[in-house]
Amino acid sequence: MNTFIKLFLAIIICEGVGLIGSIFTFNSINIWYMTLNKPFFNPPSWLFGPVWTTLYFLMGVAAFLVWKKGLKNKKIKRALTYFSIQLFLNFLWSLLFFGLHNPLLGLLDIGLLLISIILTIIIFYKISKAASYLLILYLLWVSFATLLNFFIVLLNH
Repeated sequence: MNTFIKLFLAIIICEGVGLIGSIFTFNSINIWYMTLNKPFFNPPSWLFGPVWTTLYFLMGVAAFLVWKKGLKNKKIKRALTYFSIQLFLNFLWSLLFFGLHNPLLGLLDIGLLLISIILTIIIFYKISKAASYLLILYLLWVSFATLLNFFIVLLNH
């Protein structure tokens, strides 16, 4: 498979996960989510779409930079397995928080997601420093989202 196709697939897979997760978000954002008590630092709803689209793009490029090193290598397979786990946890958060309207389950998931992102960054760093750096903004945003999720749980229970 040529390099461009690998890059395209990595980005499309990540953006696709975001798109599928957004189905739960769109159905809840203007109805259920608007009724929740949120902390003063809650960003405006319009900000989430562009931020997540950018982050999924960067995640795709990061995965590509590792993938292009070759899937025959066990380190690469392990790194992409960690990446896949964090991507699944990312999707699962949308399902739990927005789909099931359960901020507490969302908080449990996002805690695991945060740990998974950190592990992915560490493993990626050993293979491609650039790939690990591309995930730093994602780590920062999910850290902020964890704090936001935590306060939503506190303010609504």
